[in-house]
Amino acid sequence: MTAIPEFTDPRLVAVYDALNQYPRKTQPEFYAQLARDVDARLIVDLGCGTGLITRALAAAGHGVIGVDPNRLMLDVARRGRHGDHVRWIEGGAHDIGVTGADLAIMTGHVAQFFVRDDEWSSALAALRAALRTGGRLAFETRNPGAREWEHWTRERARTVVDPTAGPIETWTDVHDVRAGVVSCTNHYVFAASGEELVSPVQLRFHTRDELAASLAAAGFELDHLYGDWDRRPAGPTTPELIVVATTSR
Repeated sequence: MTAIPEFTDPRLVAVYDALNQYPRKTQPEFYAQLARDVDARLIVDLGCGTGLITRALAAAGHGVIGVDPNRLMLDVARRGRHGDHVRWIEGGAHDIGVTGADLAIMTGHVAQFFVRDDEWSSALAALRAALRTGGRLAFETRNPGAREWEHWTRERARTVVDPTAGPIETWTDVHDVRAGVVSCTNHYVFAASGEELVSPVQLRFHTRDELAASLAAAGFELDHLYGDWDRRPAGPTTPELIVVATTSR
């Protein structure tokens, strides 16, 4: 068993897309529709990973900047279909380097990787600086009221099949839940070799009040707070808190 930081090992990066497939009518469709709704000419995708959504937005005719600190992920993104239609930046929120964007997004629950309040507020401030007046910010975070982490157990392991690596069994063990932060370990067992890779992870579960306060402090007005990808209103136990906010005028 080999312990590594999440998705810094080439073996995990190579199978990332297989491990993180989006169900139909969820994130890719939601963000594509939002980009059309706001007629976004320039989109910033912070934490773009392998660029599944980033490249799809570029293919639809939007100008897109994909930003991620993980060079291995960006290498995959660049090689992907329509990867040459995206400007890729290796770095974090403060490396975006543009202003006047119409839309900024964080997908794949990237918002939850900002564990500390100062990290989160700094990222929001950088995204505000990248957007034009009246520009939109959209992202999702798992609703703490749904307590999804209680279902992250070995008994709920799933198996995905990567076209090259073959079957991979994966599950999550939760070790601690404290002050909105879930500490856990993700497991990946490759059937072909029997090798197991494990990655410790911390995720911040922001409450709706925390989201509203942090957005206001960064210069955003909350337009919509959805509870799932069908755009139903957020409720106490809806699975998601999906934010669409506008820069304050």
